Amino acid sequence: MSQFRVESDSMGEVRVPKTALYGAQTQRAVDNFQLSGLVMPMGFIQALALIKQTAAEANAAFGLLDSPRCDAIVAACQAIIEGQHQAEFPVDVFQTGSGTSSNMNANEVIARLAQKQSGLSVLANDHVNMSQSSNDVIPTAIHLSAALALSLRLLPALDHLALVLEQKAVTLHGLVKTGRTHLMDAMPVSMPQVLQGWACQVQLSRQRLEQGLHQLLSLAQGGTAVGTGINAHVNFSTLFCTILSAKSGLNFVPSKNFFCAIGSQDVAVSVSGELKTCAVSLTKIANDLRWMNSGPLAGLGEIALPELQPGSSIMPGKVNPVIPEAVAMIAAQVIGNDTTITMAGQSANFELNVMLPVIGYNLLQSIELLSNGSIALADKAISGFIVNEDKLKQSLSCNPILVTALTPIIGYENAAKIAKKAYSEHRPIIDVAVEETELDRVSLEAILDPNKLTQGGLAE
Repeated sequence: MSQFRVESDSMGEVRVPKTALYGAQTQRAVDNFQLSGLVMPMGFIQALALIKQTAAEANAAFGLLDSPRCDAIVAACQAIIEGQHQAEFPVDVFQTGSGTSSNMNANEVIARLAQKQSGLSVLANDHVNMSQSSNDVIPTAIHLSAALALSLRLLPALDHLALVLEQKAVTLHGLVKTGRTHLMDAMPVSMPQVLQGWACQVQLSRQRLEQGLHQLLSLAQGGTAVGTGINAHVNFSTLFCTILSAKSGLNFVPSKNFFCAIGSQDVAVSVSGELKTCAVSLTKIANDLRWMNSGPLAGLGEIALPELQPGSSIMPGKVNPVIPEAVAMIAAQVIGNDTTITMAGQSANFELNVMLPVIGYNLLQSIELLSNGSIALADKAISGFIVNEDKLKQSLSCNPILVTALTPIIGYENAAKIAKKAYSEHRPIIDVAVEETELDRVSLEAILDPNKLTQGGLAE
């Protein structure tokens, strides 16, 4: 028996796998775009199904779509939203720049599912795609999928990471370490101060991304082909957003200007920029952890990260900081994705951007990677690291930079002489200060107490 069936579209006949739910236009895309093997993320496909479901309900409310067909389309979309039929979306990411192939893939799959369930004639273009165009559906799917991924995945992940950092900081109360600037010894800082600094970075990234989420809530749907709203009810966009908001729990609104929403992808570029900033923040935290964990004998050895797996195929007993390394690679990927999205954002010519699929793909990948990386960093690195208190105290006691606290009393030049002598003779700063100043040891111990030096300003 033949493994194929014949489907037709406006260009003629094409053979489609017999069991496939999709039709001719999807098959043409599969044949034409054998480029990467990468397909659109399931979050994007689910967003397309949610758009089609919402559009069907809006069209039915306006009397444009009969109730039986609406119900069939809604049910078919719901199956896709729930994660079914993933294999029915085989179109390569690198396809037509408008994403028409992905839009028609969704239309065809939903139409066939709806037709099977209802026994009615449900057409991909006339019914599933009613009051829509690829040109407003795909920009809407980018905003919708990214907004859902941010609200459901990344923002909670960043909240978790910040909370773990703050909780860990509390457990490290009273521990002081040598600060470093230019990777060189500097004035002391407390371990809680270090972790609270990281937490602040994470919290600021979250705030910026929340602002980006607010921008994503403005949708192109209803602008149809070029922004004029052709073939859609005059109130379609408003009702669409009302229904979608009720379904998603997010407050979506029609774009104030459909020409802007369809002709550009500035919001996606902006959100990607904030994802890049978040990646930079995570890189800073990951690298600090790697440095503090380095050694354990020849490095800083200030902390010991959880031992998760053997680190070498040739050196027995070696354990590497695998989670911070993985997070650093995630950050590199996100930064690369941002470059791609930036370049794609520049491909907005006249009334349409023509690199929409790659924008959607990279935006969702960045959100997913940062979400997973934040959770891994919190749960598999930060929450379980152990502080080597003896190493902290040893480094502090020999840190000549502590002499900075004496500068207001003995002057910069005299303090510099003491520091250099302590360096050259490998002696604790307090021993040299006893010899070189008129201050007694008790007074010097009070002045050079590392805990006090982490508190900032001069005493009154």
